[in-house]
Amino acid sequence: MAKFVFAMNQSLDGYVDHQAFAPPPALFRHFIDDVRQLTGMVYGRGLYEVMRYWDDEVAEWGPAEREYAQAWRSKPKWVVSRSLQHVGPNATLISNDMPKALGQLKAELAGEIEVGGPVLAHSLGALGLVDEYRLYMHPVVLGGGSPYFAGARPTLRLAATEQVCEGIIRLTYVTA
Repeated sequence: MAKFVFAMNQSLDGYVDHQAFAPPPALFRHFIDDVRQLTGMVYGRGLYEVMRYWDDEVAEWGPAEREYAQAWRSKPKWVVSRSLQHVGPNATLISNDMPKALGQLKAELAGEIEVGGPVLAHSLGALGLVDEYRLYMHPVVLGGGSPYFAGARPTLRLAATEQVCEGIIRLTYVTA
């Protein structure tokens, strides 16, 4: 059985914003290694459209960006959306009966499936499908934006803490 994991960068005041703070090189390396070990990713439309950036080659990329793109492209993606008509390479569109489709994925696959985006994580959490929350805490205060938790928080238990790199701590919570 697969484990659904919601993992995102977060500011000290609880917001996620991929444009507000970029990961330093050591954290980016951590993310490359993390993506390599994933079984796949589940995205909502919004974050999937942001992550499609990695589908195309960008001339200005350095070796780390190329390595991340290669790892990301190699993984299957499932995109939950009622508005999208098509998805890119190595992606499957889930437009109907999301609970059933993702429940089947969880039952049929092994390993970790990353859940992308606070709104989707909230929906899946309400269905009891998210097994683990990984908060990458950055020493930044944004003062607003999209909160890491898009709604009522599930009852969680701290399972681990790790300093991933200078100034950034990963807090791992499991559902209680």
